[in-house]
Amino acid sequence: MAGKSALATTAVFVGPGQTLPKGAAGFKLEVPETARKALTGSPKRMKALLQGYGDAIAKSRSVGRPVSFRVDVDPDGETVVTPVEVVIGAQEPAVQVIAAPDDELNASLAAARERGRLRAAEILSGEDMLSAEDFAKMLGTTRVTVNAKRQSGQILGLDGAKRGFRFPVWQLDAEGKPYAELAALHERLSGPWAVYRFLVQPHGELDGLTGREALERGKVKAALKAAESVGRDFR
Repeated sequence: MAGKSALATTAVFVGPGQTLPKGAAGFKLEVPETARKALTGSPKRMKALLQGYGDAIAKSRSVGRPVSFRVDVDPDGETVVTPVEVVIGAQEPAVQVIAAPDDELNASLAAARERGRLRAAEILSGEDMLSAEDFAKMLGTTRVTVNAKRQSGQILGLDGAKRGFRFPVWQLDAEGKPYAELAALHERLSGPWAVYRFLVQPHGELDGLTGREALERGKVKAALKAAESVGRDFR
């Protein structure tokens, strides 16, 4: 009724498989047990949250556009709901219209992706690329161990889709073991292919040496520093 506060229907939060308490009026919302305890632990917090949501719905309908409200929750569960502010007569924010890529741009992007796919296939088909099984035999270990070390970054493995993972034979040091710095390179760079590029491309920070050549010559600190720089450039 106009001019009077309306009482909302009660919402009862229950855990999975639980039912609405006998005699309870309202509707049931099934939530995980941890969420149920957090939500029902303080009716005051729940009231503020639902009030903010209700205000947002009403104002969105009133102004005819999406609105938002902010909810801040601290580790103790204290909740602060920032009310939606609608400034009457305020100028609508300018909307930046981004044109959809045209056919020519789409074709160029598709061609670039195809060139990248062909180049990756060419790299992975090289004689210096071994399968997990062959690489495991070279290390005197199992394929399972090789894949586990690949996942942890201790070994460089490149995903070849159709050909599966391939492992560069030159990632082994003079003792026939994968370079100990590979894990650190994976941490500094954005993925296996980024590590591969770092190892095969020359770098000014390394006086023109590739990352692999720097490791071969014992320039470990310089190589890791250069990798850190490369990683920052792509973040």
